[in-house]
Amino acid sequence: MFGRKKKSSETLVNDEFHPSKDQIKRATRTRLIWALLSSLLLLISLVFIILVEIGDTSISPIRNKIHFISLDLSNIIPVRVPNAVLINSIAQTLGLHDFYTVGLWGFCEGYNGAGVTFCSKPKTLYWFNPVEILQNELLAGATIALSAQVDDILKLIRVVSQVMFGLFLTGACMSFIMMFIVPLSVYSRWATFPITIFTFITALLTTVGAVIATVLFIIMKNAITAATQINIGATIGIEMFVFMWIAAGTSILAFIIQIGMCCCCASRRDVRTGRKRGSKKTYRGESSEGEPSSETTEKEPGRFSRLRGRRS
Repeated sequence: MFGRKKKSSETLVNDEFHPSKDQIKRATRTRLIWALLSSLLLLISLVFIILVEIGDTSISPIRNKIHFISLDLSNIIPVRVPNAVLINSIAQTLGLHDFYTVGLWGFCEGYNGAGVTFCSKPKTLYWFNPVEILQNELLAGATIALSAQVDDILKLIRVVSQVMFGLFLTGACMSFIMMFIVPLSVYSRWATFPITIFTFITALLTTVGAVIATVLFIIMKNAITAATQINIGATIGIEMFVFMWIAAGTSILAFIIQIGMCCCCASRRDVRTGRKRGSKKTYRGESSEGEPSSETTEKEPGRFSRLRGRRS
């Protein structure tokens, strides 16, 4: 019986507690900081995905440094072969360039002394086909007979490259959209849950794209350098790999922050309804009005209500 009266009196006091807008903002400042940090991480991810996207799209000292792999064909015939220097010179005269670099939208080619001389037109769902390049440039449209194994490898490269292209492009779009939506999680923990799901999708797209690119071009590099019949050098583009993994890492951090915000840090709805009080610093001024300040914690609205009920 006494317990019921106590419960009803506490409910009445809770109903009388209406924090002002300034108090709500101050009480949820921590949540706002984490939300803005998550949005900033998505912005960083977007910037580095854009750098990945623009790599090797035109002749530029900066863009041409951003590539997945670089192939060195300046000495395609090993020196131990008789007349190797003459054969390499003839190959270059016929149209074979010293190096080829591969980006997400196309490839670039050039000579060691002159630098990059040509970049292909950016193409959606691009994939690097060295056989096609040799046919178009060195052999003037002649066909090359390929074994079934090589043909299967080229088909696999095409599928994997197109999937990677779609992942990076979709990840960039998702990062741009979520960058503006994530700060809305400060208003309610219920709203944070779907935002967290879409942030996870954003991180997943970027990370899977980075993993596919890493595996694909490392395998390609090892396969090319392992071919002893021809002397082709292959090096991984460090800048491209650093950029895409920074993009993946920052998007993962944004997702981790959103997971924490699902259960931690009082939202504005929590403070408004009395579920949580948020930052204790917000209510330190209440001691002058006879209300507890430092003793009251974020998760003890009932204790705060009982103290007010006793004093009334």
